Amino acid sequence: MFIFTTINFDYLIMVKDSVLNKLPKHLHVFTQEQPYDSYTPKNQAVWRYIMRKSTNYLKNVAHKSYLEGLKKTGISVEYIPKMEGMNRILKDIGWHAVAVDGFIPPNAFMEFQAYNTLVIASDIRTAEHIEYTPAPDIVHEAAGHAPIIANPEYAEYLRRFGEIGSKAISSAKDYELYEAIRHLSIIKENPNTPEKDIIEAEKQIEEITVNIGEPSEMAKIRNLHWWTVEYGLIGSLKNPKIYGAGLLSSIGESDWCMSDQVKKIPYSIEAANVAFDITKPQPHLFVTPNFAHLSFVLEEFADTMALRNGGLKGVEKLIDSQNLGTIELNTGIQISGKFTRVIDDENYHPIYFQTTGKTALAYKNKQIIGHGKNYHKDGFGSPVGKLKGINLAIEDMSPTDLEAYGIYEGKTTTLNFKGGITVTGEIITGKRNLQGKIILISFKNCTVKYGDEILFHPDWGIYDMAVGAEIVSAFSGVADPDNYGLEFKAPKEKTHKIVYSDKEKEIHFLYQKVRKMRENNNIDVTELMNIFNQINKNDKEWLLVLEIYELLLKENRNEKNEVLNQLNNWIATSNYGNLIEDGLTLLKP
Repeated sequence: MFIFTTINFDYLIMVKDSVLNKLPKHLHVFTQEQPYDSYTPKNQAVWRYIMRKSTNYLKNVAHKSYLEGLKKTGISVEYIPKMEGMNRILKDIGWHAVAVDGFIPPNAFMEFQAYNTLVIASDIRTAEHIEYTPAPDIVHEAAGHAPIIANPEYAEYLRRFGEIGSKAISSAKDYELYEAIRHLSIIKENPNTPEKDIIEAEKQIEEITVNIGEPSEMAKIRNLHWWTVEYGLIGSLKNPKIYGAGLLSSIGESDWCMSDQVKKIPYSIEAANVAFDITKPQPHLFVTPNFAHLSFVLEEFADTMALRNGGLKGVEKLIDSQNLGTIELNTGIQISGKFTRVIDDENYHPIYFQTTGKTALAYKNKQIIGHGKNYHKDGFGSPVGKLKGINLAIEDMSPTDLEAYGIYEGKTTTLNFKGGITVTGEIITGKRNLQGKIILISFKNCTVKYGDEILFHPDWGIYDMAVGAEIVSAFSGVADPDNYGLEFKAPKEKTHKIVYSDKEKEIHFLYQKVRKMRENNNIDVTELMNIFNQINKNDKEWLLVLEIYELLLKENRNEKNEVLNQLNNWIATSNYGNLIEDGLTLLKP
């Protein structure tokens, strides 16, 4: 393959390592090397066509930050960007980029954003999907997302969105839907996929969607992400501008979205309840008056999340998710694991929670020494609330109060909680937070009961009781990922690498010849016409014919008329007529 620039491989490795070092280890599994050498000359032509058309059109309809951002992020119209080159420039605005394989899980995607990292699906759409692809690709990510983050106000919104979104709790069905969408995007972009497989995959998504039940926090915040980061408009309802990456990177939808056929709706928190379909053009879009309003709505939504409300509903959401989650008590102690049970009182206040399997305890997102997942490998359970008949919470008791109520080391005591939980055992030790409040009490020979039900038996060993009157937060993931040893699994299904026939490889070689002529400004008209004669019966190669015409037009050679006649013939007869016509428009002085 033709190399566009001289590469310092030692420098590129250094740039990549510096980016990964800024990310938590559990996210590394999604990153990959950008397969730059696998981009064919035809892929490069697809990029160039999209970018030339987009920048020409978007200069009138995109937010002013877009074209400015293209320059700031070093994205060229002429060739697919190299990740390392982008990182060299992105670091000046406090961001980074990593290559990934297609769609990654929503929580992981948003966590990357929280670390000011742009994830870029490194594949590129085929010429057949040049106007729109359901699969994330480098056009969408690099040419859509990257330029807008050069706007500081929007970049902060994106970072904050990642910070909040990565804590959103998913339902068990959400991951099933994610895998179904990923599968559809992969097979739909592969030109060799039988139509029946695509129909079956679309049907599967419909079935999951119908049976998904009440939308989870993650489903709702993904809706907000879609209607802003991906498909957002900004300005007035009558004269909006584009800032959403899905629109900026789709030469079909960026035009369609400006028509009266697409309903424009003022952006508000209500967008969280509006679902979307990635396989179809959007029938309506939301318009924000400015970037500051995006942050206002985001914070408004965050106020509805278990992250900020905790309580019974927060624990129930974690149980429903069937994934790792964390609750935080008002004392600051955090419990991370798979929550499987919560007991509540007659007022729907949680009085006891239970995890199953490896659980870790933390304070201010730092694991408490001696209380990692290997120590609590069989799970963790603890009462929540105040003691019966005592209005003063344990954590608010002074040393004198604690002694008066029999809560001190070496004392065998019974703690009767308001909700009906009893803890009886000998106190071994306790841990306090930075304010001096007790957050953890350890017992030996301990029995924990709820009525006649035994929740912890003395034979099970040391009982550690978290201290806190209420659950103030519940969120997805663990409090201290590195010390917990959090591991994400890479998606099982990989994007399909297209296997090209010998004939297709010959076509790629012809694209390469034409590109070299243009880049070297050394145009061989005879060779151009030889190439034209090889492909002028195949309208699928309209893009190569268009590039040939561009060079002949530049040379003002009579042969250009023959090529133009063929292009005009295809405009009238081919499925690619509108693309050819738009390409010719770009060549007009």
